[in-house]
Amino acid sequence: MRIGLISTSRVPSRTANSIELMKVCQALQDLGHEITLWLPDRDPAEDWEHLLARYGIQTPFPILRIPVSSCFHGYDFSLRAVLAARRWQSELLYVWPYQAAAIASILGLPTVLELHDEPPAPSGQRLFRAFLKGKGAVRLLPTTAALENRVEELAGTPFKAGFSILSPNGVDLEKYQHFSEPAAIRRQLGWKEGFTVGYTGQLYAGRGLDLLLELAERHQDIHFVWAGGEPENVAAWQSRLEKKGVHNTSLLGFIPNADLPQIQAACDILVMPYERHISVSSGGDTARYASPMKAFEYLAAGRVIFSSDLPVVREVLNEGNALLLPPEDVEAWDLALKSVVADCSLQRTLAAKARQDAQHYSWLERERRALSGLELGVQNVR
Repeated sequence: MRIGLISTSRVPSRTANSIELMKVCQALQDLGHEITLWLPDRDPAEDWEHLLARYGIQTPFPILRIPVSSCFHGYDFSLRAVLAARRWQSELLYVWPYQAAAIASILGLPTVLELHDEPPAPSGQRLFRAFLKGKGAVRLLPTTAALENRVEELAGTPFKAGFSILSPNGVDLEKYQHFSEPAAIRRQLGWKEGFTVGYTGQLYAGRGLDLLLELAERHQDIHFVWAGGEPENVAAWQSRLEKKGVHNTSLLGFIPNADLPQIQAACDILVMPYERHISVSSGGDTARYASPMKAFEYLAAGRVIFSSDLPVVREVLNEGNALLLPPEDVEAWDLALKSVVADCSLQRTLAAKARQDAQHYSWLERERRALSGLELGVQNVR
């Protein structure tokens, strides 16, 4: 199909929504679709050589930027992008902004809306309902079952069969297939030898970094690696580590997505110590509906996973492929760490099940499911 994508994510940037957007575009292109992406014209363009490395994708695709004004709260961009996609003769619009979804659906253009959080009240909820009532709404893609249930409540009526397709985030499985044991990778990277615990992601509030600091203080014989974070956050945490005399934690800063698999595979344990409230780049709290990309990456890395036991996390992780621990409970995490370090058999069992379960979460299969059967649906709309 000829698919026009509309997003307000910043490209280039280091945010999860930006990475997810580019992975979706790559997967759609790999499936043989012809795509064009429309973005607001507010960010400096970056050449494709750097974009490919930053996002860990393989082939360029058209990105068109549209001027926007802050006065119109995204409506001007969404209207112009939808009209541009119609002129491009898109057979399907694949969108993230509620404004674009509502406008496209009202115009009768076949439209898919991907959701990562519930629509904000009141404007987002009005736009969401306008999308549902329009003639162009053909599919909804919520990233978690918790979110799917919530937006069905907002809709006020059950979704018809096949309209909503659960679409958790994914992983590039092929990038994790040929790694050796962690110790060998650490030698390649020039890291310290010894048992290594890794965290990858931003250094925002709610990510459990205080808990990791406490664990590092208690386990001086273990190397802790944090990969990710904006420079100012990295500097702040580095200063804090130094003041507390913690010397067994390495802060790597931002790692391009293409290089992240090797970093993760160099660790014996990968951690997601989320707190009960999780901040994201926009400042919101995503604890109820999060679909963290690191969960799928950790599975694909085939390493032991420690995660906070949040209801939404259990949509992907379970006692078979991870250790699920009480959020913010340092004693429980400390005990689990001691137990796993001492039990090589448990390490192998958890790692093997993680790698096995990762096979369900490739970006390619995600987008194949997301668009399954839509060719007929698009014809019916048209």
